[in-house]
Amino acid sequence: MKDLKEFNLSFTGLKLGKHQFEYKIDNTFFEYFQYHEFENADIKIDLNFEKKHNMFNLMFNSEGVVTVACDVTSEPFDLKIKGNLPLIVKFGEEYNDDNDEVLIIPQNQVQLDMSHFIYEMIVLSLPIKRVHPGVEDGTLQSEVLKKLEEYKIKENTIDPRWEKLKELQSNKKE
Repeated sequence: MKDLKEFNLSFTGLKLGKHQFEYKIDNTFFEYFQYHEFENADIKIDLNFEKKHNMFNLMFNSEGVVTVACDVTSEPFDLKIKGNLPLIVKFGEEYNDDNDEVLIIPQNQVQLDMSHFIYEMIVLSLPIKRVHPGVEDGTLQSEVLKKLEEYKIKENTIDPRWEKLKELQSNKKE
């Protein structure tokens, strides 16, 4: 399993002002979180870190490609993802992450673990429904799609059971 120490950002030695950090994410990162939705992942993270006297402004930006299974056909495909996550870090008496946009850390803390924020940003940037581009444009040839087309209800076809019910209803009115 990948050691996530590279995502620990020590801020005590940083000068006031803006700093830039980059991270490369692959499948081993997600194994740490026991997240197995991706067959493959290649994501670049840019972190804009601004250190002020009593707080930090962070802006995480992600862009990359993950290989996922299509929700319609289960065929794997590469899905481009893009996301961002703003975060304000303030100092306080004790750790508090109740607010999604503001993190409060103890006064004596000297580093931040960025891994959880990166993980959340990537997972939340995924669409709810993942559909292979070949399904959308009609170019994917798949047994699943053939079966779905076979069982597809035709627009103008009326279920014979409804016809019988309509007959019963019209007989009542007479």
